[in-house]
Amino acid sequence: MKLIQLTDIHLTTPGETIAGRDPNANFEKALQDVMNFHSDAEAMIITGDLSDWGDEDDYRRLKTRIEALPFPVHLCIGNHDSRDHFLSVFPDRANDDGFVQSVFPLGGHIGLCLDTKVPDTHAGELCDARLAWLSAQLELADRPVFLFMHHNPVATGQAPIDSIMLRNPDLFGKMVGRYREKIRHIFFGHCHLPLSGSLEGVPFSAPRGTNHAGAFNFAEPDLLSGSDLPAAYAVVFVRPESVMVDMIEYGYDGPLHIENSPEYSAWDRKTMIR
Repeated sequence: MKLIQLTDIHLTTPGETIAGRDPNANFEKALQDVMNFHSDAEAMIITGDLSDWGDEDDYRRLKTRIEALPFPVHLCIGNHDSRDHFLSVFPDRANDDGFVQSVFPLGGHIGLCLDTKVPDTHAGELCDARLAWLSAQLELADRPVFLFMHHNPVATGQAPIDSIMLRNPDLFGKMVGRYREKIRHIFFGHCHLPLSGSLEGVPFSAPRGTNHAGAFNFAEPDLLSGSDLPAAYAVVFVRPESVMVDMIEYGYDGPLHIENSPEYSAWDRKTMIR
């Protein structure tokens, strides 16, 4: 099974840019790259910051665009999103508590989208109601589960990013630990950085994002750091024995060097390109 994860698409009013990049154009480029190489995907999941300012028109344009794709698209909201404006366009994406949380089939797996949005802060949280919903879904799950969320549930070691991560990571971590035999992988965004690791024994990953890129800057104590690294999304190859997450830097426009055979017998010190 193949899955696509896009994150932090930050759609804006057409013509507006972020960090000198056009997020609407970059979202479209990402979709075109997916269609060129991965149109056989089981599903696409976009893990939040769908809109940069939470404008209702951004969600209308998003809905029109994803309805044209040949596979289902599942959506999380992030700190830049407006839950009210999102649900005015996507009313069917709310659970009974009014949060943007959903459960859906993914081949022989179950996908869960979590709502980590908190008003008036860029940090995230899973309140008692959202945690209770998650616990109930995990209890019911009879197949391996993939979790999708916006905010990072684990500290990155960079103070500015970690000041706006999930605010109750201990509670989330305990739940992940309780159901670690059911949860196969956790996918998130928010950091605009390629990240991987594990939480309570469960692997996690995050790609860079489809517009502006972050930077690893452990010396900066207060401000978020950006870079000119290429925009990216993730392709996830799910096999019975493994989960491989490839970060696709579709925003790179430099040359590709198609050279050198992977065959060991072709490795020749005199003729190989180095």
